[in-house]
Amino acid sequence: MHRPGLFPRLDSGFNGRMTTGSHSYDVVVIGSSNLDLVANVERLPGPGETVLGSSYAEHAGGKGLNQAVAAARAGADTAFITCLGRDHAGDTLHSLMLAEGIAAYTTDVDGPTGRALISVDASAENSIVVVPGANAHLGIGIVDAHRDVISRARVVLCQLEIPVSGVEAAFAIAKAGGATTILNPAPAAELTRSLLQLCDVITPNQHELALLGGTSALLAAGVSTVLVTLGARGMRIVSNSGEIDVPPFAVRAIDTTGAGDAACGQCASRRSAP
Repeated sequence: MHRPGLFPRLDSGFNGRMTTGSHSYDVVVIGSSNLDLVANVERLPGPGETVLGSSYAEHAGGKGLNQAVAAARAGADTAFITCLGRDHAGDTLHSLMLAEGIAAYTTDVDGPTGRALISVDASAENSIVVVPGANAHLGIGIVDAHRDVISRARVVLCQLEIPVSGVEAAFAIAKAGGATTILNPAPAAELTRSLLQLCDVITPNQHELALLGGTSALLAAGVSTVLVTLGARGMRIVSNSGEIDVPPFAVRAIDTTGAGDAACGQCASRRSAP
């Protein structure tokens, strides 16, 4: 399937590379693209419970796409490497990437584009189920096909809605090229020491931080900076030099979905500045 745009989409059987000459990006994001199916409810249902929703909408999402959009809107020259299904959702997401000014390096794969099933309650808290779909194909082979793009980046940002093998391969290429690597370890998972040693910055929330053993364990594993997102309390930046608490902006929360992704994209943009 061909989708028109600044960059052609690649077939899943692609064995070469797609480049744009010698162009270097401020930020390259390798990660997930999802169509978010969002239901607004008064309160989140408990196990076995059905509740009525007040509204429903479909939005572009996925941690990777959210972060790429955030980095681009913050002013970074941003490229995004992702996988999409050959379906209407893939068409929609690809068009959005181009509209946001993102260099979209997308690969078509068999199966559906990823989905996220999201419920948002009256206090803006959410419950999310992610179905990876095409994102599950973003492994070593597709990463290696985009080696030239990754190796010329200033900052490379990944998450865990794609195979960990793809993340580790991307970071190895990035480090060899001198880029700063940022990992958003979500959804929460245990990480190998070999991957942590490739991370310059890691951005867990409090739940993810506990699973990873805390800031001391991450610094001991070789991570340079731990940026902990604290929701309404802002964030804490921890390194071997000390720690800094960063207060949040005063806002009225409407929907907290993607708030951590926005912080990651902004962080990547700031780190990419000369």
